[in-house]
Amino acid sequence: MKAESIVEDLAGFRLNEGAQRSLFGDAFGDARLEARAAQVAVLDSFTVAGVEVPRVTNEFWAPRQRQGHSLHELSYRACFKAELPRFFIERLTRPGDTVLDPFMGRGTTCLEAALLGRVPYGNDVNPLSRVLLEPRLDPPTSAEVAARLADYAAEGIFDGAATQLGCQRPLGGEVDDSELEVFYHPDTLRGLQALRRRFAQAPLDRVDAWLRMVATNRLSGHSPGFFSVRTMPPNQAVSVESQRKLNAKHGLVPPKRDVSALLVRKSRSLLRGLDAATRQRLASQRATARLSTDDARRMQAFADSSVQLVVTSPPFVDVVDYAGDNWLRCWFNGIDAASTSQSITTPRKADAWQDFVAAVMLELKRVLLPGGWIVFEVGEVRKGTLKLEDLVVPAARAAGLEVVALAVHKQDFTKTANCWGVANNTKGTNTQRLVILRKAVRKAVRNASNEEAGA
Repeated sequence: MKAESIVEDLAGFRLNEGAQRSLFGDAFGDARLEARAAQVAVLDSFTVAGVEVPRVTNEFWAPRQRQGHSLHELSYRACFKAELPRFFIERLTRPGDTVLDPFMGRGTTCLEAALLGRVPYGNDVNPLSRVLLEPRLDPPTSAEVAARLADYAAEGIFDGAATQLGCQRPLGGEVDDSELEVFYHPDTLRGLQALRRRFAQAPLDRVDAWLRMVATNRLSGHSPGFFSVRTMPPNQAVSVESQRKLNAKHGLVPPKRDVSALLVRKSRSLLRGLDAATRQRLASQRATARLSTDDARRMQAFADSSVQLVVTSPPFVDVVDYAGDNWLRCWFNGIDAASTSQSITTPRKADAWQDFVAAVMLELKRVLLPGGWIVFEVGEVRKGTLKLEDLVVPAARAAGLEVVALAVHKQDFTKTANCWGVANNTKGTNTQRLVILRKAVRKAVRNASNEEAGA
């Protein structure tokens, strides 16, 4: 697709919610949907650093939650919906192409790429990301999950008998486990401690890795579907002291949870959309998928000119404490949250963030094929006074990338924004801003194309 063609496509796109909700066979009754008019596209431009950039404001996917494949349903702070990468993967790649996310988080882009028959490349300096994504690229069956949980029960894991299992290596990420009783019933905590030790005995097979991922996702949350007492939503673990205050204020007492039953329940939910064809698509990409934990400015796992499309969202300017929000998940997986936090780049100053992005852009240009694309999702920070595309565009141009357009996805609301009292379309959580970039096609390729056209 040519650069001007993508702008025309974005401006001419009209949301069809009926078509979106039929993808992957996820069934949602019409009674759950309210009729509403889609946004009307607006095509204009903005100027930054003396460069005029086309801007398309439109509604590219519906605001409803859980429209994508069931495998995506893991909570993670500041993640985007699967509809975002799907929209661009379907337009800018073909089956068999490679799609990269250098800040993969929970792995939304990589998983969606694999589900669509593309090769997933993923990177994140936080090792927790690999824990969350890799098992979903090779999911077990429900029968395999049940059999493994029966093995755990025979080992005494769920009755506390296995809490003294030895480890082959230090777990790391140590926390005073007695403090965790503000989150968990003592029996529940003993079961989690036993699972933690069990999972530390690497290497894990695909079923153990799956159960570790599911358990990590169920550590804390606001409903009986989680191991913890009622707390904040699962994408953000509060501190021990904050939970102690919540318990005192609301009279909360951690209830005893059936750890095995909750693992079965969540596994069934994640696996419900998997049919034979989907499993085959995932299997076809498994041998060529690559995941790494490098700095996004130096991704040694990926070769030059190997990627057709990048879809990503970088850490914003001093907005989210990714490691701090995941300290409980880090504890469970033996990851040192403090060390990880130091590795994640979240500059406090705009110019430092722009320098970081410029270095990432150079690396993305290296791994992109000629003519390859970048979709760089940013937002508005500092109460809307700083639009991050104003920093991204000069950084991309300095790296030698073509700035094609800014796509602004505008919608009624997002679930998390409503929870935090964010009014509609007033902050970046409601207007997703996507800087679309391209690596130039080699001149020799262009000349060959011109000769063919003139023949």
